[in-house]
Amino acid sequence: MSGLTVLAPLSVEARAVRAGAAWARVHRVGMGPRRAARPVPVPEGDPVLIAGFCGALDPELEPGDIVLASELRGPTGTTPCPDPSILAGLLRRGGLRVRVGPIASSQRLVVRERRRVLHRSGALAVDMESAWLASSTRAQPLVTLRVVLDTYRHELHRPLRTLAGAAIAYRTLRSACAMVEDWARALGPREVVLASPRASCAGVVRAVEIVERALEDRGAPIYVRKQIVHNAHVVADLERRGAIFVEELDEVPRGATVIFSAHGVSPAVRAAAANRGLDVIDATCPLVAKVHAEARRFAGSGFDIVLVGHEGHEEVEGTFGEAPARTQVIASAEEVDRVRVEDPERVAYLTQTTLAIDETGVVVDALRERFPALVGPSSSDICYATQNRQDAVRALTADCEVVFVVGSGNSSNSRRLVEVAERAGCRAALIEHGTDIQPELLIGCGRVGLTAGASAPETLVEEVVRALDGLGGATVSERTVAREDVHFKLPVEVRPKR
Repeated sequence: MSGLTVLAPLSVEARAVRAGAAWARVHRVGMGPRRAARPVPVPEGDPVLIAGFCGALDPELEPGDIVLASELRGPTGTTPCPDPSILAGLLRRGGLRVRVGPIASSQRLVVRERRRVLHRSGALAVDMESAWLASSTRAQPLVTLRVVLDTYRHELHRPLRTLAGAAIAYRTLRSACAMVEDWARALGPREVVLASPRASCAGVVRAVEIVERALEDRGAPIYVRKQIVHNAHVVADLERRGAIFVEELDEVPRGATVIFSAHGVSPAVRAAAANRGLDVIDATCPLVAKVHAEARRFAGSGFDIVLVGHEGHEEVEGTFGEAPARTQVIASAEEVDRVRVEDPERVAYLTQTTLAIDETGVVVDALRERFPALVGPSSSDICYATQNRQDAVRALTADCEVVFVVGSGNSSNSRRLVEVAERAGCRAALIEHGTDIQPELLIGCGRVGLTAGASAPETLVEEVVRALDGLGGATVSERTVAREDVHFKLPVEVRPKR
C-alpha cells in the first residue's frame, strides 16, 4: 500500500480526520450527492476511507457509535463493501463502540416517516454522500466509516440535542482516525494458504451431533456437563437452541438428561450421575475413551502411571480419575525428577490426546531415561487429528510470514498449533474471529497461513478468509499433508431410528 486517501464531506469532518491521522491524504469533498458524485483524484494504489458523520436508523445506536458499512445503498442500487471486520476489531479494542451493517445514502435529510421506512429496510445509518462517493471512486478497497451524530429518536433538526451529539461524534471520529494507521499499512492484496486438514475432527463432529440430536428427539432443555467442545462459538450456538451447560451435576435436576462432554469424565462423575438418577448420554471422544481404558489396564496390572498433560484440563481430570491412587500428572521434562513410584520396573506413561507431538516426545524421552523399563500405550495417545493439524501447520511455516489459528483460548489443541508454528520460527496468533486479527501482524506480509483447531468449525475459517479479503483482496490456496476419512458411531441413545 502506498498511502491512504480519506474522503470527508464536511470541513468539520475533515478537521477531525486530520487531527487524528495527519499522515493521511484528506480531501474535503463537500456535502450532498451532487458534490459527492464529482471525481476525486486518488493516487494510484491508494485505498480510500470515506469518513464522516451519519444519522442513526437503528434505535440502539447512540451519538459517538461507529458504523462500518457492509454495503452502501443509494437511489440507483447497492454497492457491496469489503469486509471491515479487522478494522472493527481494532476500533473496539481501542474502546470504541462499533457496528457493521448497511448504510443508506439519501439525496436529502431523512426525518420522520422516511427515517422509519429506511429503518425497516435493515439499514443501520443514513448519510448524504457515501453511495455517490463509492460510485465516483474506483479505488479498492473502499471502506466507509461513519460516526453517529443524531439518533433515531432525536433527529438532526433538533438543534440542542444535535450540538451535544456533534461534540461526541467529532471526538470519536478523531479518535478512530488516530487508531487506523496500522490497519491502513496492512491494506493490500495477499495470498491466504489454508492448512489441510484443519477445523473440526471426527470426535468434535460426533459430540456436537449428539447434542443436536438430543435436542431434536427430546426437546429442550438438554443439560451438558462442561463445554461439549472447547469452542465458544459452538457452545453459544447450542445454547441458543436449548442446551444448558453446567459445571457440575448438582446443577442438573434429578432425572433430567445430561450429556458428558467430548473430553470424558472420571468414574466418580458417572457414579454421581447414577446417584441423581440422571439420564446420561456419553459424548466422550472414542480416542479419549481409549486412554481411559489404558489407564484401567495399567493400574489393574500394578503399574504406576505418569500422565503427560495439563493439570486442570477436563480430559486429564477424567483420565486421572480412572486410577487416582496410581497416577501422577506432569507437563514437562523438568517435572520428571519429582515422579515417585513403588517399582521403577513397573512404570507406564499415558498422554493427553491434544498435546504437541514434539514436546510430548521430549517428556517421554526424559521418563525413559529415568525409568528404562518404561512402557506406554500400544499406539500413540496423541490423536490422529492433533497430529495431522500440527503437521499441516509445520508445512505452512515453510513460506508463510504469519500463521493464524482459529480456536478458543481454552482449546488445548488450538494453543498447541500456535506453539508449533512459533517453534518453527513463524509468527503466529490464536484468534476466534476475524475481528481478533491485529493488523500490525499483516504489515508487509504477502502470504498468510490459516488453520483451525480440532474444536473449531469450518464456518469460522471462512469468516476469517472474508476478513482478510476485506483488506484488499485475498487469493486462497490449500496445502494438504494428509487426508482424513474418520467417522465415529453415535451412541445408541441418539442413533437414527430405522
